Amino acid sequence: PEREEEEEQVVAVFVVTFDTRAGNIVEWRLPLEVDLEGVEFKSMASGSHRINSDFVYFRKGNYFGMACFANMPVESELERGARMKSVGILSPSYTLLYRYMHFLENQVRHQLEIPGHYAQLEAFYEDKKGILPAGLSSKGTPTSLQPIHWLPTVNKYMYPEMKITHPAGCMSQFIKFFGEQIMVLWKFALLRKRILIFSPPPVGVVCYRVYCCCCLANVSLPGIGGVPESKPYFYISVADIETLETEMSFVACTTEKIFEEKKDLYDVYIDNQNVKTDQEHLQQLLKLNSADRDKFRKLNDQRQMLLYSQEVGGDCSGSEEDLFIMFFMEQNNRIFQMLLEVSTCQDKTLTADHVRSMGLDPQGDRIFLMDLLEVYGIDVMLVIDNPCCP
Repeated sequence: PEREEEEEQVVAVFVVTFDTRAGNIVEWRLPLEVDLEGVEFKSMASGSHRINSDFVYFRKGNYFGMACFANMPVESELERGARMKSVGILSPSYTLLYRYMHFLENQVRHQLEIPGHYAQLEAFYEDKKGILPAGLSSKGTPTSLQPIHWLPTVNKYMYPEMKITHPAGCMSQFIKFFGEQIMVLWKFALLRKRILIFSPPPVGVVCYRVYCCCCLANVSLPGIGGVPESKPYFYISVADIETLETEMSFVACTTEKIFEEKKDLYDVYIDNQNVKTDQEHLQQLLKLNSADRDKFRKLNDQRQMLLYSQEVGGDCSGSEEDLFIMFFMEQNNRIFQMLLEVSTCQDKTLTADHVRSMGLDPQGDRIFLMDLLEVYGIDVMLVIDNPCCP
């Protein structure tokens, strides 16, 4: 409960507005000393002026933010006929941000209709505020950074909640959107690649795709350590380039096409449903093999069984989100269990039979496996006959 309380804390509340002369600006904030540099771009995605409303998840330093955006036509020459604002919050973790979405949606409407009235936001902050660590204060130098709550291994905080904000269930949308390509995304996520998803606004649904990608890479086995975590960066803009340059592994989304040219910032670029990479040796992983198709078929069979049992038996205990997360976690555990077992054997030799029993294709997944051993530092010899044969 203590951890949950901490995760529920709100360390800042803010209103961002689009000013026709100055562009995106933070119009109001609490607490006053909070450093919100860059949040004016994160909470109002580039291209938002074309849509009426949206929401966005983002990262600011060690914190996660969520903001709701709305765009209202106004009879004002000064505002060029449209008033655009976002109301958002920052918290130590993204797992419970969804709880405040309804409140933020109402507040952004309120801010558009009666600008400059912040009493409800002040009351909300007083009620929810957490302690603002020195690292996020604009005064003085940042002290040691707080621990960041990334995806907990078994994800017990996040996944039951995310679907509340997404009536159709974000996992099933993710599967429908990418189809069997999710097997390609799964490999890139497990290899902790830098994954960037491009899509024009609205960006809220794309933030969920970022989260779903991270869920593909969960491992709940002890002994799989020392690996960069699969970090959901959520929405990024050109203001984040400097930060991303130092990241070894992330999953993010953007509405800014300029990123496509910045090939040194990412390993994998996803333009809507088109997954691509400019790194020659990763291009092999874009090809689906028979084991990938088998896994995707199994996933779909399990989904159909679940939907059938819900329809016929009225069984609502299992959710599609749980099924999705468990499917990939079990698959990942199966791979690492086998690799760890082989690494403790005397000859440390991984054979084609081992590979098949992990649910992989001895030929088609050879490069994936070599990369996996390297990324996770597992000491195993890969012996698969005739790598040149199909």
